[in-house]
Amino acid sequence: MLQLRNLNKSFGNLKVVDALSLELSAGESLGIIGPNGAGKTTLFSLIDGQLAPDGGTVTFLGEDVTHLPPQRRCRAGMGRTFQVPRPFHGMTVFESARVAACFGAGLAGRRADALALEAIEACGLGGRVNTPCAALTLLDRKRMELTRALATAPRLLLLDEIGGGLTDPELHQLDAILRGIRARSVAIVWIEHIVHALTGFVDRLAVINFGSVVAHGAPKEVMALPQVHEIYLGVDVDEAA
Repeated sequence: MLQLRNLNKSFGNLKVVDALSLELSAGESLGIIGPNGAGKTTLFSLIDGQLAPDGGTVTFLGEDVTHLPPQRRCRAGMGRTFQVPRPFHGMTVFESARVAACFGAGLAGRRADALALEAIEACGLGGRVNTPCAALTLLDRKRMELTRALATAPRLLLLDEIGGGLTDPELHQLDAILRGIRARSVAIVWIEHIVHALTGFVDRLAVINFGSVVAHGAPKEVMALPQVHEIYLGVDVDEAA
């Protein structure tokens, strides 16, 4: 479904993404972890078209989308959430979801209404359909962010630290919502600092440092690697022993 080949991105003399390659199959889930400044969010912006790469290619559903704008990629089936939820404060939950269904999925009328309501229910906001987004709690703002992405009818969902700031019970609720989304055969790439939220959910885990993939594989195997402890957790395994 998604192929990243030798992606590069620099800001001045700072190389943020360095010859990075990854791929994702339909319906699969991939977790991405790494220290702050590793290039994770920049990678998402290269995937969804917010940023143009300096080199390399992004292929989605067999099509080279490297130079397509974000709205074209969204219509093709890419949905994304952002680290900091920015809901439409002047709109209700339903109105916000409907905007996504109209402009993201390209629907109108009753079809847009139906998709918006379906996304709202799937994300656990069924009881807040007419609630102004400005009145939502942090958990519900996270749900609203996910609702808007889901209302674009994605085949690929990019989640950027959607678990940040949530308590363990709230993370369990989020996990249940995401499992429901994955059951719809939506592929997921999830960046997260809360590692235990990822390891029990994703099929594979990739560790990024200085813009490159330094480890990749089954979650438990990756988290057991000494270099992951040293790079991500800041622990020198030999010294700790």
